[in-house]
Amino acid sequence: MLSRHQDPIAAIATAPGRGAVGIVRVSSPQDLTPLIAAICGRTLKPREATYLPFRSAAGEAIDRGLALLFPAPHSYTGEHVLELQAHGGPVVLQLLLARCLEADPALRLRLAEPGEFTRRAFLNGKLDLAQAEAVADLIDASTEAAARSAGRALAGALSGEVGELRDALIQLRMLVEATLDFPEEEIDFLQAADALGKLRRLMARLDALLERSRQGAILREGIKVVLAGQPNVGKSSLLNALAGAELAIVTAIPGTTRDKLSQTIQIEGVPLHISDTAGLRDTQDEVERIGVARSWDAIADADVVLFLHDLTRIGQPDYESEDADIRARLVDVDPARVLQIFNKADAPGRSGAPTLPDGALTLSAKTGAGLDALRQRLLQQVGWHAVPEGLFIARERHVQALRRTREHVDLALQQAAATPAALDLMAEELRMAHEALGEITGAFSADDLLGEIFSRFCIGK
Repeated sequence: MLSRHQDPIAAIATAPGRGAVGIVRVSSPQDLTPLIAAICGRTLKPREATYLPFRSAAGEAIDRGLALLFPAPHSYTGEHVLELQAHGGPVVLQLLLARCLEADPALRLRLAEPGEFTRRAFLNGKLDLAQAEAVADLIDASTEAAARSAGRALAGALSGEVGELRDALIQLRMLVEATLDFPEEEIDFLQAADALGKLRRLMARLDALLERSRQGAILREGIKVVLAGQPNVGKSSLLNALAGAELAIVTAIPGTTRDKLSQTIQIEGVPLHISDTAGLRDTQDEVERIGVARSWDAIADADVVLFLHDLTRIGQPDYESEDADIRARLVDVDPARVLQIFNKADAPGRSGAPTLPDGALTLSAKTGAGLDALRQRLLQQVGWHAVPEGLFIARERHVQALRRTREHVDLALQQAAATPAALDLMAEELRMAHEALGEITGAFSADDLLGEIFSRFCIGK
């Protein structure tokens, strides 16, 4: 009885909808010769595209296209893989998939689950976990910079650096364990093996990789930006200005925006997920009240909150009172995430220049004045630097794993520097650092983590 991870699987490997070409993919640890004979009516040469009719059970042609066979282990999954490239109509592909599922009853072919082809590539050693995640990141990339960085991660840029750190940790663990196992040799470990020097150099390399991983995570995840403030302060106008398109309705009527409106733009290749929200105020309108509640939910979840103010209403008692109420509710939000924006700098007849809080920006969503400064400040708010050459995509779990690795290495360094050195505690910290680092590439990964990662892939990949 085969385990589920050894079941032969099949799926449509191209996106839903109509297209010029569609692909049905089959992967199996078992021989696919009977299946190929039933559908293609002939044998296939490995890795050679063959144009032929795909036959139904009655011998009729479902379609004509290209068939390719990739024998194990030289395939994406490491198993025998068959790809049938047909015309990209949904009905044609469903017919072809159904034919694959019933063509060889002895094979017991089943539909693939999301990400199952790539999961098998990981389990069969064709990709490590970081590379497997990079496959999904490359597909989901929303900017050119993110796509290039995902490509570097898929090629092994992150895995290679993690591997070098892992080798350094293994060497240190071996030295510590040897000293613990043979104390009678009186090896002066700390001096002869330069343990402190090795640990310090390892820490410096970890810090550099952690910083690059943070940048890669920003590039992958993007920045969630929420525009907040009273009605008619220019939130919708600012969204339109940043997006370069008329996405939101702009009127002088308070409460025009009643629900969250989102748009993704990019600044220096970094995706910004910007949300325009309902004006924050007390209202008796039930629909608008729901919109205001959603605005506060969005603010709580944002990486950056742009708190907009109207320069033309500064000093008006009612306006100032409402602004103070909003400011009081923002106390629960990390002040580092709130950026004060004073809009309508172009408005005629403004009385003087008000005293602005430290770090505040003035701009005009109407004319575009000050927008470049705002774009740069948004990147600074989340710690983004100019894209270094060779940046790879990373995920938040990679960042967290590196942080835990660093914490254990730091503790190991403290134990090594103690007098006398606590080598048993140092050995344990190095072991835990090794395990935390191994989570990135999958050397130490729980099944539930794998299930969570691959369930987010598309079916057929």
